[in-house]
Amino acid sequence: MKTRNFIFFSLCLAFVALANSACVEQKPTVAIASPNVVSENTTSTDARIQKAQASIEKMPNVAGNYNNLAIAYIKSARETGDFSLNSKAETALNRSLEIEPDNLNALKLKASLHLTFHRFQDALELGTELQKTNPNDPFVYGVLTDANVELGNYEKAVEAAQTMVDLRPNMESYARVSHLRSLHGDSKGAIEAMSFAARITDPRDKEAQSWCLVHLGNEYLNAGKYVEAEKQYDSALEIFPNYHYGLEGKGRARAAQNDYENAIKFYTQAQDRVPTTETVIALGDLYAKTGNAEKSKAQYDLVEFIEQKFGNTDMRRLALLWADQDVKLDEALVIAEKEHAARKDIFTADIYAWCLYKKGNFQEAKNIIQEAMRLKTKDARIFYHAGMIEKNLGNKKEAAQFLQKALKTNPSFDLLQAENAKSALQEL
Repeated sequence: MKTRNFIFFSLCLAFVALANSACVEQKPTVAIASPNVVSENTTSTDARIQKAQASIEKMPNVAGNYNNLAIAYIKSARETGDFSLNSKAETALNRSLEIEPDNLNALKLKASLHLTFHRFQDALELGTELQKTNPNDPFVYGVLTDANVELGNYEKAVEAAQTMVDLRPNMESYARVSHLRSLHGDSKGAIEAMSFAARITDPRDKEAQSWCLVHLGNEYLNAGKYVEAEKQYDSALEIFPNYHYGLEGKGRARAAQNDYENAIKFYTQAQDRVPTTETVIALGDLYAKTGNAEKSKAQYDLVEFIEQKFGNTDMRRLALLWADQDVKLDEALVIAEKEHAARKDIFTADIYAWCLYKKGNFQEAKNIIQEAMRLKTKDARIFYHAGMIEKNLGNKKEAAQFLQKALKTNPSFDLLQAENAKSALQEL
């Protein structure tokens, strides 16, 4: 599954005016901070947290001190994957705004944390207010880009991203250009933009460099170019060792090339550091693929624990898992329908269509999958879902076209569902 919250989709929000690449990234849900989550790369960030805390002790009524503490927490959250640090950052920002309600830096960081916590409408509203008083601030247009993407307002997202590039053509703006190109089916353009973003990233920010390389690898992998993808993941891990996104990417690349033993190894390392929903599911699929039903079930049970007990930030992924496994289909449909009512992005539409399909509502599923394909995104999973819907409607020609398109785009788009696509195609 392509990262939906890019997180996303998860794009890094620049806040250069506050600190060197102190940005906020939308993170997948994390159950609990692993004991291994802190690496040798985080020493300087820990020092920044301590320095900000010391400043607050000396001057507790200065808003900027709390902003600095929030930035340090956010940067540490990016580096370690400890999502709880974002909550600490928000607490610091709330105090900053109590002291100085109109301080711009706190409001900008608050907007980006709305994105982190998937409060997309709140982010859009605050970003729109900030735009009125700060029409030439590229950071504001980053917020507007991300919020509009997540809400499915793609034309507005493109406008905001273009303004951001015009104002400041840096890593953060080109990363957004890459994502928007990918959404609109321009894989080549997406790779070019993310390659450029990686080249112009501040070399002092190892995590940001690795983040770009991982997302570049993801673009290659989603296009079925597994060797090229793995090179990017290797580079990311060389720059920022034990980076959980890099380890996850290595696991995906190894699994795509049928090296299940090493795929399990890399995914396990990633999960030990940051147990994200995607990593936990992927490891469960690998255990299922290799015949270890007990371990597979344990992984899938952990997914529910993560989302329902610690997260609820992106229940769509849980709905997709249940639909794929033909379990709790009524609950999955309720989640997907609720999400679709709140946001009109293509990935929410895709999951909603798949849940409708699993409940036997084939015509309605077809109507919704058309929403998911409206940007002509080259996403193998969406093509697969479209093909299965057409197959059950009796449209064999259309079904075959979509299923072939899915397997041509990315033959290993999903460890288990790709096999179902092949079987369905043979039946046609």
